[in-house]
Order: sequence, then structure tokens, then C-alpha cells
Amino acid sequence: MAFIAKKKKSFFGRLSERINDALFMHQEVDEDMMDEIEEILITSDIGMDTTMNIMEELRQYIKVNMITMSKNVRKAIIEIITRLMDKGERNQLSQKRPLVIMMIGINGGGKTTTIAKLGNMLKEQGNTVMFAAADTFRAAAGEQLAIWGDRIGINTVRHQEGADPSAVLFDAIQSAKAKNIDVLICDTAGRLQTKKNLMTELAKMNRVISKEYPEAERETLLVLDATNGKNAVSQAKEFNDAAELTGVVITKLDGTAKGGIAITIADEYDMPIKFIGTGEGIHDLEVFDAAEFAGGIFDE
Repeated sequence: MAFIAKKKKSFFGRLSERINDALFMHQEVDEDMMDEIEEILITSDIGMDTTMNIMEELRQYIKVNMITMSKNVRKAIIEIITRLMDKGERNQLSQKRPLVIMMIGINGGGKTTTIAKLGNMLKEQGNTVMFAAADTFRAAAGEQLAIWGDRIGINTVRHQEGADPSAVLFDAIQSAKAKNIDVLICDTAGRLQTKKNLMTELAKMNRVISKEYPEAERETLLVLDATNGKNAVSQAKEFNDAAELTGVVITKLDGTAKGGIAITIADEYDMPIKFIGTGEGIHDLEVFDAAEFAGGIFDE
């Protein structure tokens, strides 16, 4: 992942510095060092449950491998975090075609930009791609997506503002089928007032896919803004309860110290991280790799 090489200092910020400082200050493994690491994790947007999981595994690792020097704890933490975040094939976007990707998330989280980045990535990989502008509630959302589509050569199916999102999706599916499109990426409303509304709307759209495009593989990706910290973790829980998520995209990790939320989401909700957004450019989207992510904490 290029973002690890380019942006790892800002990516983890104080988390990296504080853990390295703790290991340096305690040359030998002792309870004071373990308590300090635990406190650092808790205060770095890594949830309590996940912190306890990491610490339990770390204590076991130290015991089994008879580690006495703190410098060897670095490797243990990297291995533990990698294991927590590695969901195997679930971390990868489906390679089956045709594929319909439903993109969900609150307004302001970078959803539209992420759709453009993902569409461009898939196009550069040799796929034919189409956008469905089914976020018809936010003013100019369809226009914004269409502008991105024009820039990167991807057609956008859209209706007027306030139209039925499922009608937009229906038309997009018909067009995608007629044109033998490999991947249809569908934007969805980011401001539905209650979980029930969200579930109802997504269920309706999924019924349209089942009826009109039963042969298509599906992905439902939640876009989360890393700068929201623990609020992003709460969003993951809410959306996961309301929708059958297949993965998460973490955005705005280019200049934030809140990368810990990715660890929490992967562990506490068993949620695969599929992509990482590292900037505003069209190519600033990286395929997630658990080992490189964990290694980035220690600049390795």
C-alpha cells in the first residue's frame, strides 16, 4: 500500500510515537510498561474491548515466547493487530462480474469522492463501470457524481432531485445490462432520519436488484470518515445493524491520528476494511492490507 510509505507519520500520529516512547523508556518487559501500552491504546481511538483483546493476546505472546526485552514487544503488537484485522478473502472486493456495489454512509464522509476513486480504480483495472446517482435527497448530489463521472469517463444514471432512489437504480440496472457493464456503483442517501427508514430504503433497493439483476454479485460498503474518531465507530455499529455490510472504506487518513478506529471496527464488529482513502486526488484510494497497516504503527 503506497499510503504506508508516503503518509505513515501523519497516518498514526501520536499512536506511533507514544508506543515507541513507552517501549524505549522500559528496556525490560514489566507491568508498568504493559499498563502504559494499555492506556495508550485506550486513548488512541481504539475501543476498550479491542484494547483488552490486544492486551490479553500480548500477555499470552510474551509468556509463550518468553520475551523479556521491550524491543521485542513491537513485533508482537504488529502480529496481533494484523491478526485482528486480517479477514482473508473478505478484505478483498469481489472479483465476480457483473457486480453491484451499494455505497452507504452519512453526508460529509467522503462517499461521493470515494465512489469516483473506486470507479476510476476499477476502470483502470480493465472493468467497464457505471454510476447510479440514487442519493436523490441531498441537493446536487447527482450532479456532483455526474461531474466526477465525466472527468474519468464513467456514465452516470440520474433522475431529478427528490426522485425515488429505487427508480434510479432500476434504470441504471437496465442500462448496465444492455451495455454489459461489469460494475455498477450505486450512491445512496446519506441522511435518512431513522434506522427504520434506512432499512426500508435499502431493502427496497435490494429487492430491485434481486428482481432485475439476480445474476449480479453484490457488495455493500460503508464509507467512514476517520477524523470522526469514536463517532465513526458508532456509525459502523448503526449501519451494520441496519444493512448487511460486506465491508468498510475508511476515508481522510491523509492527515489524521485517528487510524485506531479501523482496528476497532475490524475487531469488535468483525468488519473487513476493503479500502483506505488517503487524500482528495482520484488515485488516493488504496486496497487495504492488514500487515502493512499494522506495520505502519511502528514505521515498518
